[in-house]
Amino acid sequence: MSTVQVTRTEEILNHHVSAFVETDLDEIMKDYITNSELLTPQGPVKGLDGIRSFFEEIFKIAPKGSTLDLKQMLIRDNMAYIVWAGESSFVSIPFGTDTFIMEDDKILYQCLGAHIVPKQ
Repeated sequence: MSTVQVTRTEEILNHHVSAFVETDLDEIMKDYITNSELLTPQGPVKGLDGIRSFFEEIFKIAPKGSTLDLKQMLIRDNMAYIVWAGESSFVSIPFGTDTFIMEDDKILYQCLGAHIVPKQ
């Protein structure tokens, strides 16, 4: 019988995704540090205050009870890549992707891209 070893990168990613699904902002923020940066199509979001504000806005359009369908997860050393789709009563997100670079058990960089379609 073989055992699968979960890497620290995968543990951090699983915590982050779980906190996101639960819309638990305090748990999400445990994954970041002061120097963390979230890179988005609208530009960079830097630091804990900026990242907290970003997720507060995201949870307005994707509140608790929204769906998140994780399509792919790739982990290489301290880097993780996910492809996902989501749905809420406010938006449909047929395609989203995040790349995470971890350092010292925290998310140092997160690159986000998503096709977000508002519902009428």
